[in-house]
Amino acid sequence: MADTQPPSSLRILSLNCWGLKYLAKLRNERLTEIGNQIAAADPPPDIVGLQECWTQQDYNAIRERTQHLLPYGKFYYSGIFGGGLVILSRWPIEESSMMRYPLNGRPAAFYRGDWFVGKGVACARIRMGPTRRDIAEVFCTHLHAPYETEPFDSYLCHRTAQAWEIAKLMRGAAERGHLVIGLGDFNMVPLSLAHRIIETHSPVRDVWRMLHPNSSVGAAKDKVEKLRGLPMPSAEFNLTTNGATCDSALNSWRWNEAHKKRLAKGENVAIKPSVPDPNAKRLDYIFFSSGSHYSAAAGESTAEWTLKDANVGMTMRHPTLYCSLSDHFSVEATLTRSTSEPSSAVDNGPWALPETYLPIEIYDEILATVSAYVARERNQRRLRMGHFGFQFIVTIGCLIAIWWSPHNYVSFILMFISSLGLSIGVLEGLMGGLFVGSELRALREFEWEIRNTKARAIANRDKASAYDTS
Repeated sequence: MADTQPPSSLRILSLNCWGLKYLAKLRNERLTEIGNQIAAADPPPDIVGLQECWTQQDYNAIRERTQHLLPYGKFYYSGIFGGGLVILSRWPIEESSMMRYPLNGRPAAFYRGDWFVGKGVACARIRMGPTRRDIAEVFCTHLHAPYETEPFDSYLCHRTAQAWEIAKLMRGAAERGHLVIGLGDFNMVPLSLAHRIIETHSPVRDVWRMLHPNSSVGAAKDKVEKLRGLPMPSAEFNLTTNGATCDSALNSWRWNEAHKKRLAKGENVAIKPSVPDPNAKRLDYIFFSSGSHYSAAAGESTAEWTLKDANVGMTMRHPTLYCSLSDHFSVEATLTRSTSEPSSAVDNGPWALPETYLPIEIYDEILATVSAYVARERNQRRLRMGHFGFQFIVTIGCLIAIWWSPHNYVSFILMFISSLGLSIGVLEGLMGGLFVGSELRALREFEWEIRNTKARAIANRDKASAYDTS
C-alpha cells in the first residue's frame, strides 16, 4: 500500500538498463539483479525511472522484486519495438501518457533503431498526498543517441528538437505549481546545446551541477575538457565529482578484450578506483524544479523542495557473473521538503514563471542547424524519389526483355532483378515521399517555435536595454 502521509523527503533513481533484446549480453540475469539491487537500496528509492527496459518480461522481473517497495509502476508502449521506458513509484500514478518526439531519427537507419523504438517522454502524474501541493510530475526519457561528436553529429537537429519538447513539458508542469522531475539518458554532455535548452526554457536544474558546478563537461580525452587544463581524472574522481555514468573504467562492459576474456572465464576482475579514466562522461541526468506556491498569509511564494544530495549508483557487479549490471551507472538524488507550512494555508493557484532566454546567437545557431538539415532531407527526398523512378524503369525494361529471353534461366534472372529492384524502389519512394515529407513538416513546426522565441528574446533584450538607459 502507498504511504498516506505526504513525504518529507524524496529519493529518485534513474538508470539505463541496457536491455536490448537479442543484442544486450546476459540481459535477463542483469535486469533481474537490477530489480534486486533497487529493492535492497539504502536509502530506498521513492521514484525510479528506467530506460532501455525493452521487454515486458524484464519489466515484470523488476516489478516482482520491487513490488513491496514501489507498488505502482508503468511500462510505456511506443513505436514498433517499444520505447524502453519505465516509471516505478511509491505512490499512485494518477495520470500517464507517452509523448513521442516529432523528430526521432530516420527509418533508413534501421541498424541504429532510434526511429523504430519511437523515442519520446514517459509522463506520470504521481500523487504523494491529499492536496494539489502533493503532486509530482515525472518525465522519463531517452534522447536520440549521438553517432558523431558535436557539431558533426547528423542527428544533432533531432536531439535539439527533443530537448526543446521535453523542456516545454516540464515548464508546463512547473507552471501548474507541481514538483517537476525530469530524468533519463539524455545522450548529451553538460552545457551542450540540448542541456542549455532544457535549463533555459524550463525552470528545472541539473542536480549534479547544483552540487558540483565545476564538474566535467565531457570525457577527459575530449577537446573541451583538455582546454580546461585539468589533470587526468581517476575512475573514482569521475564517479564522485564528475558524475560520470557512462564509459567508466570501472564498468565491465567498457573493458579491454584481455579483461573481458578473464571475466568470461569466471574470474572476478578487480579494477582499482585510482586508474586513469579518460573516456568516462555524464549522459544520465536528474533535473528538478520545486513546486512554487503563493501563500496569502505571507504574501510571497514558497519553494516546496530543495536538493539534499546526488550520487552515481548501481556500480556493483552481478554477484555470480561479476559483470556490471548495465553499461551505464545510475544517477540518484534526494530532495527534502523545506517548508513546514501546512497545506491548508497555501493557495495552490497558477504560478507565472519568469521568461528566460538563451543568447540570440544560440537561436541563430539552432536555425542554421535546422536549415542545413532541411536542405539535406530535401536532397534525400529527391534522391529517393529518383531512385524509385529509376527502379521502376528498370523493372519495365526487365519485363520487356523477358519476351526475347533465349533461355528460362535468363527469364528467371530478369524477373528476380525486376522484383528485387522494384521492392527496393518502393521502399525508397515511401521513405522519400512519406517519411521525409513528415519530417520536413515537423522541422517547420520546430523552426517556427525557435523563430518565435528568438523574436521574444530580442524584444526582451530591447526592453531591458531601454530600461537601463532610462
